[in-house]
Amino acid sequence: MATQQNDPEMAVTDALIEETTSDHIQVIQTVIASLDADNSAMVSQTPANGHLWKFKYGKAEVFVQLTGLSDDDTLTVWSMVLKLPAKNEDKLMRQLLEMNWSSTFEARFGIIDNQVVVVSTRTLAELSPGEISRLLTVVATIANDHEEALQSEFAA
Repeated sequence: MATQQNDPEMAVTDALIEETTSDHIQVIQTVIASLDADNSAMVSQTPANGHLWKFKYGKAEVFVQLTGLSDDDTLTVWSMVLKLPAKNEDKLMRQLLEMNWSSTFEARFGIIDNQVVVVSTRTLAELSPGEISRLLTVVATIANDHEEALQSEFAA
């Protein structure tokens, strides 16, 4: 029986995973460039927080954080859609929960710092360029599609 170290298929798979992981930053920047029609993208890099990008997609301001490049690090994408407190918060919460079930794909609505956000997060383990593209696109699209309607109905 061959061990994992002697298995050529596993060596190729490991090499592809390592190559994909090292390319995450490039993929994120490429996806942001394709979504950012206003050329508003900015990036910040710190040892404590990794990489943080901000860009506009339509009316939505989208943030992308990559905490590092190991399998245990995370890619988080979020966009604020409504400040709290809001009018008729019971109705708002029910509507957000219903949308979480039916129309947010890999993203979800949540609350952070008294703001309703659309957010998606994923560890880097086996994360493909297609998944990176989808996470950024899903969050940006949902935020852009719902921000105006949620603010017009619920903004205090």
